[in-house]
Amino acid sequence: MFKTTIKGTGHYVPENIVTNHDLSKRMNTNDEWITERTGIKERHHRANRNDEKETTAYLGFKASEMALQNAGIKAEELDYIIFATLSPDYYFPGCGVLLQEMLGCRTIGALDVRNQCSGFVYAMSVAHAFIKSGIYKNILVVGAEIHSFGLDFSDEGRGVSVIFGDGAGAVVLSATEGDEHGDILSINMHSEGKFAEELCTKFPGSKYGWSDRMRLEPENVTDAEVYPVMNGNFVFKHAVTRFPETMMEALSGAGKTIEDLDLFIPHQANLRIAQFVQQKMGLPDEKVFNNIQKYGNTTAASIPLALSEAIGSGKIKRGDLILLSAFGSGFTWGSVLFEY
Repeated sequence: MFKTTIKGTGHYVPENIVTNHDLSKRMNTNDEWITERTGIKERHHRANRNDEKETTAYLGFKASEMALQNAGIKAEELDYIIFATLSPDYYFPGCGVLLQEMLGCRTIGALDVRNQCSGFVYAMSVAHAFIKSGIYKNILVVGAEIHSFGLDFSDEGRGVSVIFGDGAGAVVLSATEGDEHGDILSINMHSEGKFAEELCTKFPGSKYGWSDRMRLEPENVTDAEVYPVMNGNFVFKHAVTRFPETMMEALSGAGKTIEDLDLFIPHQANLRIAQFVQQKMGLPDEKVFNNIQKYGNTTAASIPLALSEAIGSGKIKRGDLILLSAFGSGFTWGSVLFEY
């Protein structure tokens, strides 16, 4: 039976750093307000809001270059690409095929995943199934986002806009056998669609219209439809319930306990959520990795970006037991437990 091993990781963020102080010049907010509610001190946004080069696919490409180099694998050795994002370059096609072209891969398959904050966890589950079944050997899994182009930087939008940043993370998963370290031990995924509009962007879409409304009645397309909307307290209450559930499901599915964990990497949604979950699960600081303070919430990119940083900084070594968990829009949530 094949094992699913993480061969290499990579990440990339735009050079442009936007601090809380910078945002206070654009809307009625301040560093204390943002830090208290989210834990975020700064985030990366591409310098030009309408940049046609530094797109979501491009960020994914830069993260993928690093992941491939660290894995010791060439792009032409890849068998499949899975790209998770809520902010694709085009409405269609998705970013997967754009990344395939940028990397110069063979005409391999490229799948796009639209599960927002849980996108990378869902993408990992698909890659793992392909590898376990023996269909593919080397799979590139990417999470990337450009949020900055679509945020409302007015006072009305500050509750959402201060949270999100741009960035990308990538992982090369490979089939291995024998005594080599590394395998995915447990995966679970869940959804609860009745809460879809508690955290969503409504426009464009078949429910709220598109071209006809923009062309015939643009004055009636509201900010609440165009920009992301979030019922913050409602999302918080569900997140701090679902995180422990999915974490324990992953651990019990592999016959492990919370004490066996070497590191927990939550989706970087809000530092308050991560700290609440950490306390509820009884995890010490050294067993939890957060980097939302530097990057904000990068949605599908947040877990692979954090994973890449944790490995690069020496926080994770071969043989360690790692748990990745996410909760987000949909609602969707899930976990991946693996030995690195």
